[in-house]
Amino acid sequence: MTDRLHLTGDDAADRLLVAEPMALLIGFALDQQVPVQKAFSGPQVLLERLGSIDARDLATVDEAQLEAAAKGPPAIHRFPSAMAKRVREVASHVVRTYDGDAARIWTDASDARDLKRRIGALPGFGDMKVASLFAVLVKQLGLTPDGYEQELPDHPTLGDVDSPEALARYQAAKRAHKAELRAARN
Repeated sequence: MTDRLHLTGDDAADRLLVAEPMALLIGFALDQQVPVQKAFSGPQVLLERLGSIDARDLATVDEAQLEAAAKGPPAIHRFPSAMAKRVREVASHVVRTYDGDAARIWTDASDARDLKRRIGALPGFGDMKVASLFAVLVKQLGLTPDGYEQELPDHPTLGDVDSPEALARYQAAKRAHKAELRAARN
């Protein structure tokens, strides 16, 4: 198991992603239409601006206060208002389903398929996020639920990022893959 993920380029933000399970969920919630570094820096920024990223606090903080924290400046995302709502939705789900303990998503999972089902139940977490968070939990954080080998994606994900250089390679490969998909549609 690692003591940090290499997703932001900022040591404190990278360590927070491992130390606080809710931070990891927030980073994945923000990981759309912005660079990986921006998305996964968001939890640290919210922590600094709000004083807490505890699921109960995020689920109940004044909506205007959460939105202001998301807007900054600088904003935590291209769409800070929408992402503030998404963070609240994820936190509310964690409070309702796991009594506010984000780690229970994986610590209480009966096996790999159950873990993927639990991740997929999070607001805004589609198949790609499920696969990537699952891969991070297994490859970077040492989680080994029954059947994990069969459930790991067969393509590169953020779970394969174990250094700043690996992040650069991952992002280059992702850009190339997206370009191939665009070319195939034309």
